[in-house]
Amino acid sequence: MEQDIVLTEVALRDGSHAISHKFTTDQVINVTKALDEANVPYIEVAHGDGLGGSSLQYGRSSTNEMELIEAAVDSCNQSKIAVLMLPGVGTVKELRKAHQLGAQMVRVATHVTEADVARQHLALGKELGMETVGFLMMAHMVSKEKLLEQALEMESSGADSVYIVDSAGAFLPHEVRERIRLLKNNLQVNIGFHGHNNLSLAMANTLVAIEEGATRIDGSIRCLGAGAGNTQTEVLIGVLERMNIKTGVDLYKMIDLSEYVAESILEHPQEITKGSFMLGYAGVYSSFLLHANRAAQKFNVDSRDILVELGKRQVVGGQEDMIVDVASELAKQR
Repeated sequence: MEQDIVLTEVALRDGSHAISHKFTTDQVINVTKALDEANVPYIEVAHGDGLGGSSLQYGRSSTNEMELIEAAVDSCNQSKIAVLMLPGVGTVKELRKAHQLGAQMVRVATHVTEADVARQHLALGKELGMETVGFLMMAHMVSKEKLLEQALEMESSGADSVYIVDSAGAFLPHEVRERIRLLKNNLQVNIGFHGHNNLSLAMANTLVAIEEGATRIDGSIRCLGAGAGNTQTEVLIGVLERMNIKTGVDLYKMIDLSEYVAESILEHPQEITKGSFMLGYAGVYSSFLLHANRAAQKFNVDSRDILVELGKRQVVGGQEDMIVDVASELAKQR
């Protein structure tokens, strides 16, 4: 299979946010089989906040994630199943279990300033024989020099690839360009990019990342992801084909998957709504959208004001309880 770019499909993890973590085993099997038949090399399956994410803080899963991972592994003939691990949310126990079930890649995610906490889990991933990825979330919140420092930490900890993760969909193309270029010039491992479409820039940012040397790219079928979704996988494949960049993925099969399977999973179309736009505008974690909408309804305040205030306070993943606090404070200020 000829590949210039190695794709990871994230709808079965990031898309969990968009449907309040309600994936069923049948849905995972149907999507995974179709992705496998289309030659997608990596498929990420987990709670939206990674292994162990099913909780009151992040939202309970309707189906145990290990059952979903096992079903995905059993549905694949060639694709490899990846899992996301946020140290402190998930533990080595969950990672070992996912590996026993057949997961072959672990993506260890940290806030962009906390790469050092990934060391234990990256080391365990290597010990288990898994491919390892360092996943630097909310990358827009720091300078490119700080980002490079943290990427080097991931590399030294054993990451086979290091991703710049635009968790808020806040990056502008020139910001992606200068950051990918800096990492490409200083790291020996693969460089990856994971974008969100909150400012309608996911595709543009992904193409810029590829131009500057990123070879590992994330996408979500039909934009099934947090916020306004990720770079739309099937569209990206078509665009890359027109640019003579090879992914090895069957475009028609991906279009059919989007049209006849993924669309039925979405509770509503993944559009850039006032909420998802404000995530990118305010630079807020994309998984905060549904939490902010619920808090806005409960306290009868504007969800846009909640998201802007969260952005000012630089609230990050794991601080979902702050969303309710901010909504309560805004209600009292009226």
